[in-house]
Amino acid sequence: MKLNRIFKIGSIGISFFLVFLVSCKTGNTAALEKEQLVDKVYPLLDTENSRWFFFSSASRPFGMMNLSPDSGINGDWGGGYKYNIDTIKGFSHIHEWQMSGLSVMPVTFTEASKATIFKDFYSKFSHEREKITPGYHFLKLDRYQITTELTSTKRIGFHRYTFPENVQKAILFNLNTILGPCENTDGTLDKDNSNELSGTFVMGITPRRPKPLKVFFKIKFNAPIASVEQDKSTGNYLVNLNKSEVKVLMKVGISYTSIENAVTNIQEELPHWDFDKVVTESKSEWNNLLGRIKVEGGTATDQRRFYTDLWHALQGRKIISDVNGAYPDNTGEKFRIGQIPLDANGKSKFNHYNSDSFWGAQWTINTLWGLVYPEMMEEFTHSLMQYYKDGGLIPRGPAGGNYTYVMTGASTTPFMVSAIQKGLVKEDLEAIYVALKKNHMLNGIMGKAGYEHTTNLGGGLKYYMENGFVPYPLPDGNFGLHQDGVSQTMEYAYQDWTLAQLAKKLNHQEDYNYFMARSKNYQNGFDPTTGWMRPKNVEGKWFENFDPYQYEHGFIESNSAQSTWFVPHDIEGLAELMGGKEKAATKLNTQFEVAKKLKFTSGTSHEAELHPEYSRIPINFGNQPSIQTSYIFNLLGRPDLTQYWTRNVVKETFSGLAPDTGYNGDEDQGLMGSLNVLLKIGLFQMNGGTEENPTYQIGSPIFNKVTIQLNPKYYKGKNFVIKAQNNSDENIYIHKVNFNKKPVEKFSLSHDEITNGGELILEMSKTKSEALRN
Repeated sequence: MKLNRIFKIGSIGISFFLVFLVSCKTGNTAALEKEQLVDKVYPLLDTENSRWFFFSSASRPFGMMNLSPDSGINGDWGGGYKYNIDTIKGFSHIHEWQMSGLSVMPVTFTEASKATIFKDFYSKFSHEREKITPGYHFLKLDRYQITTELTSTKRIGFHRYTFPENVQKAILFNLNTILGPCENTDGTLDKDNSNELSGTFVMGITPRRPKPLKVFFKIKFNAPIASVEQDKSTGNYLVNLNKSEVKVLMKVGISYTSIENAVTNIQEELPHWDFDKVVTESKSEWNNLLGRIKVEGGTATDQRRFYTDLWHALQGRKIISDVNGAYPDNTGEKFRIGQIPLDANGKSKFNHYNSDSFWGAQWTINTLWGLVYPEMMEEFTHSLMQYYKDGGLIPRGPAGGNYTYVMTGASTTPFMVSAIQKGLVKEDLEAIYVALKKNHMLNGIMGKAGYEHTTNLGGGLKYYMENGFVPYPLPDGNFGLHQDGVSQTMEYAYQDWTLAQLAKKLNHQEDYNYFMARSKNYQNGFDPTTGWMRPKNVEGKWFENFDPYQYEHGFIESNSAQSTWFVPHDIEGLAELMGGKEKAATKLNTQFEVAKKLKFTSGTSHEAELHPEYSRIPINFGNQPSIQTSYIFNLLGRPDLTQYWTRNVVKETFSGLAPDTGYNGDEDQGLMGSLNVLLKIGLFQMNGGTEENPTYQIGSPIFNKVTIQLNPKYYKGKNFVIKAQNNSDENIYIHKVNFNKKPVEKFSLSHDEITNGGELILEMSKTKSEALRN
């Protein structure tokens, strides 16, 4: 198993990561290039451990269009762009959670090879002739000597192919194929006129997405189409082009509602044929979002890795609504086309989204989006409520306009409560509360375990409500995945606490008392004789032959040592169960000492968690259940240990730039990228920012200066600045804290303080300060 290593430029070839530079008309090219934060992004990070939705290149932030090359097509895990595979099998336009589709491949052929082109079309390529930057992908297909360039708008893919001269040119449309997580079937392609095509195909069901979804698309060329041929064996299509055309431009508009809306998407977003302009605009959009956080200091690699992490935080969770607000609704018995409400100008008020689970979002995007990208947090809240209006539940991971029931619990509750507590969502709060409360009751989403589509038993919620814990094993049978009672109990208890905070805000005192009482249920899983959370069977008897380092067995994608600390809402209460804060801090510190030997993760990939050695690690920063643990020390009166261990985790686990490592586990659509950003700037929210005027814990930033540009639509302040004076690899401890020239007694600031703007000054030192313990 390869361990984390720093990517060395000279060892692989400088052209490996070169960024395509669009010609600049201003004349001050050097100054312009210097300002481009997008050029710091390293898109190849961790691509040896890729999965279908992990890698993005020619896409916009949160865009419906996710155009990129595929070297692996058969399966979600390892599918899409995988660095160590040297063969391109197509360029597909949909890389999303449980969704895939519209794979195309430019080809050349002779009359002799044409007979096999539908089944024999893959091409080798070299990373030495590849250039990638957010919004643009360039590579050369060795077999055909075709130069391919990809870019996009939010909903439109834009291709530029440079063919060899005097050859037969064509583009293969693989509309009927296995592609990533699902099969594409029933593909059709029609020639509308000399330059345009249209078609449809169906994304088949997956074990996670229970209903098929039809995709509509429109194709426009800058050159005439000679002919369109369909292969009887595969059902796929070959679009023949004129020999005289060397450079071919192709627009691809998609929609999940109609071909007419695919056409509208093209008309609204890409009415011209200027490829370089789109690349420049894409680069500008990425720069603007990455530029919300400016960092100074650290090494060049530190900065490149930081902006790569921030890029990951913004590339997952994709739009599924058209530019006019039409969207696919698969939540009912029959498919319907929904419509997002329009504003006074006839524009949709928000976009509708596809998304992997929000499991772990309380420690990641809750904080990052809520502070730096509040418009996204507001928009996602409205999108989640639209699912409730359509299907009666707020999803925790919707795909194809439908529920998937991925993971467990009601993980969107902390996200939406955080949006409300931060003042990002101010209207219809009662309706939101009613929707969230339904999810926490029987027949709500909390009652379903992973991918449990037809019953409400796998979540064990009736036992949680009646007896105060979810038993393990569940006596009702097997329904879905992740039926791990202790983890479910702890997760529900935290989510109940967050809902209680909203009940309090809205003056629902009886509900507040009820959910606060439920939030104490985590205590029922603590075994004082072992000092760990421990499974109980339905009769309330402790699980026999208990091993706190045994993976799963009552704990979701974790072991007891990792998950015992999953009490974000009541660390003090957990510490009391352990004999006080000092004993709790000593216990957790010992776990970190052991975990350090394995670089704080269960190997370098999600699948490695099952390895007999890696699975027994007591802290795992490669998966969500224990990624908060270094900040627990702050709440145990040992901020020095938060500073020490967070800096160690960043250094050992999240500092490299290489295709074979990066997140060392499960990077669920930006969650781990978001975590990295927060650890590196020294801000964290233990309870996900769900209490009134949410609190941010202060940690040890790796940069000398961090400037967060605040969105004026939501916040009064212009900038929030963190300055770490005398910061270095050795000076990791904070000796003095001042905010706006006033001392900060504890290592925390409120949301209002931060968003009103100001300057946080941290005086760093090589030695820890006894005076600054909470």
